Amino acid sequence: MSPAVASCWRALPRAEPRGARSRRRCWRGVQRFHYRESIDASTAQILGRSRELDRAGSLISGARNGRGSALLVVGDPGIGKTTILDEACRMAGGVQVIRADGYEAESSMPYATLQRLGIPLAAHLGAIPPRQLAALRIASGLDEGPPPDRYLVGLGALSLLDAASAARPLLCVVDDVHLVDHESLDVLAFVARRLEAESISLLLGTRPDARVDLSAAGVPRLRLEGLDTLSAVELLTRSASDPVDPLLAVQIAEETGGNPLALIDLRRDFTAHQLVGSSMAPVPVPVGIRLETHYLRHVEALPRETQLWLLVVAAESTGDAALIGGAAALLGLPADAATAAERARLASVHDTVAFRHQLVRAAVYNGMPDADRRRVHRALRTVASGMGRHEIAVWHSAAATRGTDEAVALELQRAADMAGGRGGTASRARLLARAADLTPDGSDRCSRLLAAAEAAAGAGAAQLALELLERVDAERADPVVLGRVLSLRAMLALFVADADGVRGGTATLLQAAGLLHGRAAELEQGALLHAFQLELTSEWAVQSNRLPELGRRLGRGAQVAEGVRSIGLSALSAHILLPYAEAAPEMRAAVDRLLDADDAELLEFGTLGVALTMALWDERACVTLLERTVRVARDAGALRDLDSTLWVLSLIELVRGDPAAAGGYIEQVRELRRAIGYDAEQVVNGAYLAWTGAPVEAVEHVAAGALASGFAGVRTLTMTGLSIREIADGHYRDAFERLRPMVGRNHLQVTYQQLPEFVEAGVRSGHPEEVRAAAERLVAFSLASPTPWILGVSERCVALLADDDASEAHYLTAIDHLGQATTPGDLGRAHLVYGEWLRRVKRRRDAREQLRLALPIFDRVGAPAFAGRARRELEATGEHVTRPMTAKNDWAALTPQEASVARLAAAGQTNVDIGARLFISANTVDYHLRKVFRKLEVTSRRQLAEHLDGS
Repeated sequence: MSPAVASCWRALPRAEPRGARSRRRCWRGVQRFHYRESIDASTAQILGRSRELDRAGSLISGARNGRGSALLVVGDPGIGKTTILDEACRMAGGVQVIRADGYEAESSMPYATLQRLGIPLAAHLGAIPPRQLAALRIASGLDEGPPPDRYLVGLGALSLLDAASAARPLLCVVDDVHLVDHESLDVLAFVARRLEAESISLLLGTRPDARVDLSAAGVPRLRLEGLDTLSAVELLTRSASDPVDPLLAVQIAEETGGNPLALIDLRRDFTAHQLVGSSMAPVPVPVGIRLETHYLRHVEALPRETQLWLLVVAAESTGDAALIGGAAALLGLPADAATAAERARLASVHDTVAFRHQLVRAAVYNGMPDADRRRVHRALRTVASGMGRHEIAVWHSAAATRGTDEAVALELQRAADMAGGRGGTASRARLLARAADLTPDGSDRCSRLLAAAEAAAGAGAAQLALELLERVDAERADPVVLGRVLSLRAMLALFVADADGVRGGTATLLQAAGLLHGRAAELEQGALLHAFQLELTSEWAVQSNRLPELGRRLGRGAQVAEGVRSIGLSALSAHILLPYAEAAPEMRAAVDRLLDADDAELLEFGTLGVALTMALWDERACVTLLERTVRVARDAGALRDLDSTLWVLSLIELVRGDPAAAGGYIEQVRELRRAIGYDAEQVVNGAYLAWTGAPVEAVEHVAAGALASGFAGVRTLTMTGLSIREIADGHYRDAFERLRPMVGRNHLQVTYQQLPEFVEAGVRSGHPEEVRAAAERLVAFSLASPTPWILGVSERCVALLADDDASEAHYLTAIDHLGQATTPGDLGRAHLVYGEWLRRVKRRRDAREQLRLALPIFDRVGAPAFAGRARRELEATGEHVTRPMTAKNDWAALTPQEASVARLAAAGQTNVDIGARLFISANTVDYHLRKVFRKLEVTSRRQLAEHLDGS
């Protein structure tokens, strides 16, 4: 009972009987309704929905004015979702309307709903970029080719809708989204999140559903509740042939929760006398599952032939009249079997066959005997197969089967393979899981469960993948299956925040590699590469010290097959086991091979090339590999690979001493997360926070959270960032104490990057002898891998330790080498420490020259702590330093996405190219570019490029 109704009840004298005159005074606000004329049900159903209809109208008005937007209408069965969507279509005068609702029979057919949406837009396919067009055609089963990533398909769908809306605004409507196949759902959600400056409105309707919640995260929502009491009463009374007592009407409105379908059907199916009887009975009025039971009673009153015909319609959820008619004929049903169902207003037969409401379908399907359901599905399978609709036939085959059936399981597996070939990883997982259910116990069942889990993981459904893995019977599985199970479980630990799984991941993957050895060479090498990756992730928090064992195992794994993996494994093994001078040539050979790798090899090797390039102090090769990986991932629409690579690039920019560039990559990651549907605010880089001046306590909290999750490597990077911040602030002792235990752990190249910080902190805090060995290691690195970066860094550290007579030569050599590197932070710091040394030896004029070179570097890369230190040093030389002013048209005025658009436009990219890179439409690119021109006060791309060069 609502508060308003409860307050009326409390106002009544307790001794008065129900229906007394004094109580009726409480309802005079609703009595007027039963004097109004009846109106048709379609109009009555939109009573009390003015706010919701205004929201839908605003959506359409936005499309007319070039403002793209989306809305997900969520509500229980019968609450009025379809009514809102239908009314929106009616309001869309002058707007193209395309519609494709979800069907259960298509829920395992990848991109089925998307394909039906695209059919009316086929004439615009030539207007979208070729790579996107190829993805759409493969996803639709029209062409063969490498399975496209669903996000590339999503970008193709966005481009297609954008092209179609160029001539006339477009309204795209999809109802029953909870029945849409996984891939189409992901694409629709992707499009919904990317709409901004297009003449497109996307209106979706769904029941509450966890899968939709996950896929459509970030899409604006409208939650439909029951009608308010007055509107519910009016809806009940408007269709009445005789008056309904107002008090009874309010009670019914309360008991139905204002559900419009329940109210309409109650008034249609009960007389006023029956309604009164219902209100006095102990059984509640029909709503929800009770409304389904109410419909079932209507069905049971129909002839047997009509009941069976309704079951055919319920089982064939797409409403295909030819398929339904064929199955009905095969079952021997008379031609007029549908007549009684139409007269009872339970279903309608036109070009397609449709139930009055999905609750009617649920009542029919769930209320009929299982034997009848399986009989109907067998008939539908036969007819669908004869029509060449093999995916529909397979779905009905599975539904018709009870227990296990290897033949049907094999059909499902073939359908799953077809789905996978179109990029339908989620549909593949679903089909394989059902195939496993129908497979007798044994190795085939284990293999299908594993394949389903791998497909689910590929679709981003980590929890489902783990659940499927739990069902694999280890006693019946062969070693290769067990090895794959262990490999997948170890990698899934990263995605479900399983701290123990992350810390024990190296050991798990080594066990997997042992099972795969001699049986599946490529899988063995893949497991070993992932083992190294998890070793870096969990670092010193790993559950046991397996680094030497890992090194030896990587070396053996390199010998089982040739190729880029073999070369990489051998180099990583050398990196772990050999002295640096011996390992460096092998690591260099592997990096050279990676630089020559094709796109597929590059994506396959992932970001592990970072370990080799950073060990070699070759920042140029590292950035080259990562930037190329970004391009390849973008072209393929592989947003997860793109996400991880951009994240690693943000870390590398911090190592290079360019927080501003790191921040740009972090913003790209955030924008990408928004496109995928994740919370962008969860993208936190602790090391970046440390560089840019966040409170120390906040940074330490981020580090502690990473360690608790098993990500000790992230914690180390964050602590390194804090130590650099402390060095910049002059808190050398704090930095020295923070770095000493990390350097002492000596964990691969992660430690290499800490050595220069350790040397400076040690020298400045009065511990030169304790850091001398670290400086000597850096010199040894520079002899084995003489890149400009390590040559400059090692010379800077030697200069810090040298006496005054020898220091200057080392400082000048360091600056010369770092001027040839691409590490602006280290170059700025070399000028800074040299300037500090010059001031200390009373050479103020020379000191000012070096400090003047250092300060603009720190300002440009966004390193405020080092910039502050350089200003203080300059002021100590007697120079008055003014802080840089931010110009009115500075790049800081741009949003992250505007800045990304501006940089790409300045580099000569077209709007279509920029849209493909940023996963937005060309119209949205144009919209942002016009804002950029206005903010930066430029009028052309040439001027934009000049502004970028000068900023």
